[in-house]
Amino acid sequence: MRKNTLKVMTVLLAGSMMCSSCMIGSFGLFNKYREWQTHMTSSKFVNAIVGYVLGAICYPVTLFVDSLVLNTIEFWSGKNPVASSVGKTQMIQGKDGKMYAVTTLKDGYEIKAANGEVTMLTYIKKDNAWTMTQNGQTQELFRFNEDGTIRVEMNGTQHDFTLDDKGVMEAQNAAFESRFYAIR
Repeated sequence: MRKNTLKVMTVLLAGSMMCSSCMIGSFGLFNKYREWQTHMTSSKFVNAIVGYVLGAICYPVTLFVDSLVLNTIEFWSGKNPVASSVGKTQMIQGKDGKMYAVTTLKDGYEIKAANGEVTMLTYIKKDNAWTMTQNGQTQELFRFNEDGTIRVEMNGTQHDFTLDDKGVMEAQNAAFESRFYAIR
């Protein structure tokens, strides 16, 4: 009787963990291992062979650790300790065709142009606002209001916009209200 009770409790515990919202997470450890395994060499064949050899052990272990520990931490704290991208730099091609080095910081981003010019985008938590610093000058880009709108200064005037299609149209109109276009 005791063995059956233990089996039932084990199945119920495992089932409750699988139905828990802690299972829904970023699976940061699993995804980092998968990314490493698929890009460890320039040969997709070597990556595949190593993947078959290591995958049988590493995939279940990383999934287990993510499911039980890391996704639970992420659920309660809102942050997965492994999924952090702070300090990582990516090369991004701008619409102008130039490459920019974008480094993720704890409170924003550092954007470095090929000519060495640096732009900082920083989130100021106490003001709930984003700022931009360029050439030693800082200006506020926008701030989040308590009512769910954002406040932006345009043409020397403060504007509040909703975060929907209507707000986008209003922002577009405010940006172009001081400009006149003539058709000949």
